[in-house]
Amino acid sequence: MPIPKEEQFKAAAHNERVTSKIGLALAVTFTTCFVTGLISHFIQHPPEWFFWPSRPVGLYRVTQGLHVISGVASIPLLLAKLWSVYPKLFGRPLVRSLPHALERLSILVLSGSAFFELTTGLLNVAQNYPWAFYFPQVHYAVAWLAIGSILVHVAVKLPVIRRALSRVSGEAEERPATGLSRRGFLRTTGLATGVAVVATAGATVPFLRGVSGLAWKTSKGTQGLPVNRTAVAAGVTQTAQAAAWRLSVVTPRGTTNFSLDELRALPQTTAELPIACVEGWSQSATWRGISLPTLLKATGAQPGTAVRVSSLERAGLYGVSVLPGEHTADDLTLLALELNGDVLDLDHGFPCRIIAPNRPGVLQTKWVTKLEAL
Repeated sequence: MPIPKEEQFKAAAHNERVTSKIGLALAVTFTTCFVTGLISHFIQHPPEWFFWPSRPVGLYRVTQGLHVISGVASIPLLLAKLWSVYPKLFGRPLVRSLPHALERLSILVLSGSAFFELTTGLLNVAQNYPWAFYFPQVHYAVAWLAIGSILVHVAVKLPVIRRALSRVSGEAEERPATGLSRRGFLRTTGLATGVAVVATAGATVPFLRGVSGLAWKTSKGTQGLPVNRTAVAAGVTQTAQAAAWRLSVVTPRGTTNFSLDELRALPQTTAELPIACVEGWSQSATWRGISLPTLLKATGAQPGTAVRVSSLERAGLYGVSVLPGEHTADDLTLLALELNGDVLDLDHGFPCRIIAPNRPGVLQTKWVTKLEAL
């Protein structure tokens, strides 16, 4: 069979104006996804210059929710954009010049890195990891590759984008079109993107939970909260319930050990705080426990001092976390003992856990055994 030529593809979707409009929408969603992803990465792996506040308490649930929603919205937009331009694969000659060859190579890098980011991101939302690499580091590195190739592509195609978007909307096609009209294709793409967003957004937006298929985790689970990692998976069922358990608080004054009864005897604070997971879901709950400023003052450290938090879980990637000074100075940062009016369930971190405002769920360390002022 003869190889088709580019000009033989007459569908209205294969049009510069269609490609440019979808490209603009994709630029918005992908940029939003990239920026919010950077925020999440820097919170979890902070460089020295990075600062993340403790207030407003729900800021991270917004940024991470936007990260997942914009990433999901990018999937149908990317597929539609590739559909609109795929006839160019049949353009001849394949390579017209060195700049043309470099342009084609940049498009290959762009497509590969974008598909990698969106596919691995979606699998991460589903907590399905069919790979051997450490997801956050690789996802972060390829994100820079993707956004860099997008910038190069936009710079090269800017004259084409300007020409396409400057045309009058009622202008006749350069050649007869077949199949779905341009407007029909754009509306279909918009509808598919909207369905994808609604199917995802309920994990973060409460009023969409009834119609959001991917909000299955929210409001479900022990004590009204989902559980990403159980006590059995963490291997702490015996040590967390042992009568000999003690919380060690290490400060310049020395080491103070607390039994669970002694922690319950300290002044308690109640706060409604969201727990927001990197997978995009979030849920507010009522927590009760000792505020970190109170505990630090009682043990000889100043609020505002960074604190290393160690869990009974030894094998996990997040068995140790560091609470920055802006969080240890906030009265809403709690060493929580209760959740929604009941003693913490074992899967939620019994005997005690950290719950801090505006922090990713992976850093809200469970089964705490040691606090160390740095």
